[in-house]
Amino acid sequence: MTNTYESPFCTRYASKEMQFVFSADKKFTTWRKLWVALARAEMKLGLPITKEQVEQLEKNIDNIDYETAKKREKECRHDVMSHVYAYGVACPDAKGIIHLGATSCYVGDNTDIIIMRDAMQIVYKKLITVISQLSKFAAEYKDMPALAYTHLQPAQLTTVGKRATLWINELLMDLNELQYRLDNLRLLGSKGTTGTQASFMELFEGDTKKIKKLESMIAQEMGFDGVVPVSGQTYSRKIDSQILSTLGGIAQSASKFSNDMRLLQSFKEMEEPFEKGQIGSSAMAYKRNPMRCERITSLARYVMIDTLNPAFTAGTQWFERTLDDSANKRVSVAEGFLAVDAILNIMINVTSGLVVYPKMIRQRIMRELPFMATENIMMDAVKKGGDRQALHEKIREYSMIAGKHVKEDGLENDLCDMIINDRMFMISKEEIDAILKPENFTGRSSQQVEEFIKECVAPVLDANKDKLNETAEINV
Repeated sequence: MTNTYESPFCTRYASKEMQFVFSADKKFTTWRKLWVALARAEMKLGLPITKEQVEQLEKNIDNIDYETAKKREKECRHDVMSHVYAYGVACPDAKGIIHLGATSCYVGDNTDIIIMRDAMQIVYKKLITVISQLSKFAAEYKDMPALAYTHLQPAQLTTVGKRATLWINELLMDLNELQYRLDNLRLLGSKGTTGTQASFMELFEGDTKKIKKLESMIAQEMGFDGVVPVSGQTYSRKIDSQILSTLGGIAQSASKFSNDMRLLQSFKEMEEPFEKGQIGSSAMAYKRNPMRCERITSLARYVMIDTLNPAFTAGTQWFERTLDDSANKRVSVAEGFLAVDAILNIMINVTSGLVVYPKMIRQRIMRELPFMATENIMMDAVKKGGDRQALHEKIREYSMIAGKHVKEDGLENDLCDMIINDRMFMISKEEIDAILKPENFTGRSSQQVEEFIKECVAPVLDANKDKLNETAEINV
């Protein structure tokens, strides 16, 4: 334990993989890679930079003296120039050409884009794993009847697998959005102080083709198809807002899943995995609390609120840039990703071992099924010559009585007994039992699961085979 604050995202929630993406080493080595890409492109386009200088820069990408940079920043109060200085100390032959023609956002903003790309790729592969695990679950339980709800009141029947497809469908929507963001992400490039590339016009003596080629070469070296077409000093902060909105969408889907699971665990129909030595409550030893799904709900709430940070930042940037974005975005963007990473880690864990209690599900169905079966019973009686309106009125009366017996007297649902004993319905116990089969009331649930997995899920999983089987260890 330490005597200073440590982020719970680092100590309890987020993976080491995601933490590294937002680490100082990742950030500052990326700055140096960008300086190398800039110097290499400038050299190839004819500026007085030697191959030996570029090679010296390359050899020292990971050789960061943080103490030298920290000491220099105390003197100059500028983080980028302090690292230019530290890089120059490590590369004395190349110190004069580091950052040539660039402004701070060349390394700052381009690095932020690269970090968000790498973080989205981690989110993507974890999301794929959750979808894969839930699709297996849906297929396994596609035929098992379960109560479906509207207004959290029993409505009709669905199947356990069909309900899982509702969770998967929303996650697929999130995956599509995430893919769109990755496909359309572009570097800032080398735009200069106000986005006009004036410094590069000076360096290349007005050669526009070389300036455009410079950006293209940098983008290619950093693994991007291109750069943003226009900008001020920074890339549009709407990019941060759009990406965080995508993370917010994942949080919404995760919260829906976790809340459904918490309710199902309360109904004793399904549970999240519960480890042999796990303690549910410090006071009540018998309890099996849905603590993992509760944590998903909690972190999802944080992410959904966090999406407002970049939205306000994007809407309050003045002209070509202001600096009121920096402190906010370095917290909100990083923690948005760390939180979603934590959410997906827990979802991978939960969906790998969902527990189903068929007998409890059946018991809860049979308490409600007589009400749901009344239309079928009425139709059978009409076919035998009964009066539809009179039968409807009788069912209404008996339903009120049965409801009173269940809710006020704590008795079992005796609606069917009353119907059997009424000659108006002309039906036997055997005939009612034949009607009261839950499988008769699930509609096309089974087929919908099969069609959905075949048409919507399988193509996505097939296209991402290399990203499947992600595992996640949760700390608590």
